[in-house]
Amino acid sequence: MSSGLADRRALRSVAVQFFINGALFASFVPRLPEIRDRVGISVAGVGALLSIAGVFGLVGSVGVGSAISRFGTRSVLLGAGALLSISLAVVGLATSPGLLLAGLALMMAFDVLVDVAMNMQGSWLSARRHTPVMNRLHGLWSLGALIGGTASSRVAAAGVSLSVHLMAAAAVLLAFLGAVGPGLLRVDETPDQSEDTAASGEAGLISRYFRGSLVLFVLVGFTAAAMESTSFDWAAFRLTDDLGTSAGFAALGYVAVMGGMTAARFAGDWASLRLGSTRLVTLSVAMTGTGLAIATLVPGRYLVVAGYVLAGLGIAALLPSVYDTAAKRPGRPGAGLGALTAGLRIAVLVIPVVIGAIAGTRLGVGGAVAVAALPSTIVFLLLISRLRRI
Repeated sequence: MSSGLADRRALRSVAVQFFINGALFASFVPRLPEIRDRVGISVAGVGALLSIAGVFGLVGSVGVGSAISRFGTRSVLLGAGALLSISLAVVGLATSPGLLLAGLALMMAFDVLVDVAMNMQGSWLSARRHTPVMNRLHGLWSLGALIGGTASSRVAAAGVSLSVHLMAAAAVLLAFLGAVGPGLLRVDETPDQSEDTAASGEAGLISRYFRGSLVLFVLVGFTAAAMESTSFDWAAFRLTDDLGTSAGFAALGYVAVMGGMTAARFAGDWASLRLGSTRLVTLSVAMTGTGLAIATLVPGRYLVVAGYVLAGLGIAALLPSVYDTAAKRPGRPGAGLGALTAGLRIAVLVIPVVIGAIAGTRLGVGGAVAVAALPSTIVFLLLISRLRRI
């Protein structure tokens, strides 16, 4: 098989993996209220279990570089992907808080491994082409999340039991994973420079460079998540708690962010070619900041929804860009992406607590999200500028 044909086959396989990874997580989120009731815990209990499970995701971020260095991206993606699908079935079968925590913890830990491995293969394949593809790959993740969430809602409405639904979803996702495997890249690209190979006189400088870049990636991941997760997670609360809208109208907040993000990601590679990655990221951050400012500070409900659309359009290009940058970091394979995902997961643990505390004050949900997200837009730009100089 020619290298061009092999690359096209690999790209199709990676694209399918991005889609099914988005669909996997969206398959159980709409049914969390049923999971809560069956396990017999409160909303606060669900939040506590998700936070504890998030710690396992952070542990996965720390170990992903070593796993990829030892086994390679293809083996890590297939092995962790299979275990990720099985963990979804565990969530579906859980009847106690302990079993639910086990399923969620395994899901968070293995998702990091799959996330990093598929982004590394996607970045390598994107670099070999005349047209970049990272934005479209992340667009397929968003599309998978939209379709998976919609399908889950319809299945629940049809009265299909939680156990049957999630076990069937796990089986389907395992089947897709089997179809993905043969096409993936079997040989990982060699980093330009190893962390272990340097003259003794240069070792200290190189070591400081690698440690410094990893810290920057952690901070970049944190600020990116502060912009993205606050948009998704708190849009409905902004509309209901601050503006008194119905639950049906409040759902438009999430749809606005996800819809804007999905649409922009499929156009992101085209925009990157015409604007350049630096200008695209700067424009995207400006759109994100403007959209979030409107969504969190302006009182009109339709303006809030419009603000979320603009924020989604802006956020779309940010994570694909930083994932690509982290995947290309010299040194141990997966270390940059591991640091980036660690920052993302630290933010997921910290940001909700901060917003929850502030939302109970006179600032409300909108003010709380503004405090957490708007400064992140400026810090993110500064961090990206610093990364380009080292």
